[in-house]
Amino acid sequence: MTTTAIRHGGLGNAISDALTMIGRSIRLSRRDVETLMMAILLPLLMMSLFVYVFGGAINTGVEYINYVVPGTILLCVGYGAASTAMAVADDMNNGMIDRLRSMPISSFALLTGHVVASMAKNALSTAIVIGTAIAMGFRPNGSVVDWLLTAGLLALYVLALSWLAAGLGAVARSVQAASGLSFFMLFLPYLSSAFVPPGTMPAFLRVISENQPITPVIETTRGLLTGTPIGDNGWTALVWTAGLLLFSFILATALYRRRISR
Repeated sequence: MTTTAIRHGGLGNAISDALTMIGRSIRLSRRDVETLMMAILLPLLMMSLFVYVFGGAINTGVEYINYVVPGTILLCVGYGAASTAMAVADDMNNGMIDRLRSMPISSFALLTGHVVASMAKNALSTAIVIGTAIAMGFRPNGSVVDWLLTAGLLALYVLALSWLAAGLGAVARSVQAASGLSFFMLFLPYLSSAFVPPGTMPAFLRVISENQPITPVIETTRGLLTGTPIGDNGWTALVWTAGLLLFSFILATALYRRRISR
């Protein structure tokens, strides 16, 4: 039996397979300390650079650290998702798939394991980024409900990016190729409202910034955490993120099945 079919036993066995792979992926993540530290340290370094070096020269109408933290959180998520692509690519190219082909295991178990591990890693790194930001002077004044809504939106966004990263990792021929394919996840926040208001950008960049999915997610996160109006950004962010999740899940499973059927 190949991994392209669910093993006999139905949903219960499929869930058991997924839990096994989730445990494996989390254990691997705990051992890969360097990757986890980079996913945390790079956003922190970027936040420090913008706050302490560029912040005094950037006028956003509010305390700059309160403006930049939501963008830093999204940047942190992008680094975490990129590491998921590399982890999946490693499994796809180091013989792990060949071993799974000989086992009666759910076709979704491997990808599900990496995606859930990505969610756990990103929750940890996001908490560290927010804690460090508060120590640097970030002063969120959102209510408990605002924080819960923020957590829900970020979780949905992380889930969408993680599935997209898993799909990229499934087709990459090496870990290095997966890193290259996932580069746009790290770059796209720079073309959003993460670090400067879109109105300060040249016209052609302003169009990109105002009409890409990350900007409404950032604006919604910023509004919820700082207690400012979010307007239509909330619904726009939800639609963009839900659409990205659906697209990413379909793409990842299709690419994975195509790869293992060869």
